Amino acid sequence: MTSLENTSGTAPHQPEAVFPRLTVMKKRAEFIAASRARYQSAPSLTVQMRNRDDGDPTVRVGFTCSKKVGNAVARNRAKRRLREVARLDLPKLAKAGHDYVLIGKKDVTATRDFTAMREDFAKSLGKLG
Repeated sequence: MTSLENTSGTAPHQPEAVFPRLTVMKKRAEFIAASRARYQSAPSLTVQMRNRDDGDPTVRVGFTCSKKVGNAVARNRAKRRLREVARLDLPKLAKAGHDYVLIGKKDVTATRDFTAMREDFAKSLGKLG
């Protein structure tokens, strides 16, 4: 028996994820509800924040980029960058029970310095409270 085989007969222990997985919003109704809530604009993105008031402490996040952002390549690049900003900073800065929608901006989100983009996101969340 090698050292990698499990001798107890139970499933092997899986290590916990290094970064917590974000709960991503996908339904249009969730995005529409968030669009009616408070928002804060920054040079590289706009953040909408909605308190769900449903007693669920889960933080949900959504990402969107309109065709104004650019062609499909530019929109996908912008959304990848928004997802990474949220993955790195949202677990530390988010409030429990809130929904966040990150919106990409034309000609900026896909090209802005990533450190500056993270600072924009942190400042936006600070202003939202």
